[in-house]
Amino acid sequence: MNLSIDIQKACASEDSPDEDSITRWVSAAIRDERDDSELSIRIVDELESGELNQRYRGKSGATNVLSFPCDAVTPEPLPLIGDLVICAPVVAREAQQQHKTPQAHWAHIVIHGVLHLLGYDHIEDSDAECMEDLETAIMLKLDFPPPYRTLDESSDDPVAVMSNHK
Repeated sequence: MNLSIDIQKACASEDSPDEDSITRWVSAAIRDERDDSELSIRIVDELESGELNQRYRGKSGATNVLSFPCDAVTPEPLPLIGDLVICAPVVAREAQQQHKTPQAHWAHIVIHGVLHLLGYDHIEDSDAECMEDLETAIMLKLDFPPPYRTLDESSDDPVAVMSNHK
């Protein structure tokens, strides 16, 4: 696979992953769906995420990841799959709330966003189940725990995690 990623860090974050990790996660998410892929990932603060979320989704406030798939119609397929905007403070807060390591949650958010760029969604329950199963398989392959499970603070029982990506 030929992969090109433009990573823009517009927000300083001590938990922000390095470029090699991001590349590994993107590659794992793309799998064999494409031979050539180009995308941009912009890591932002809550202000920028909130402005983009309002402008493009009509929702107020910052969100963990925004996906902007490339929808250009061209005679030849383009390698460009789109852009991701990831809000570092939201990812950090969610990792803490969900009792996950920052690295595991970052991996999940990158994988989730890339799958959106590839056309996956979670609007219908059956699509959500398919996407969540795929995310889980990718995360397990990368030696991370299942992303939609965490330990409840008060017990050892796994409980489902609901994220704010809808």
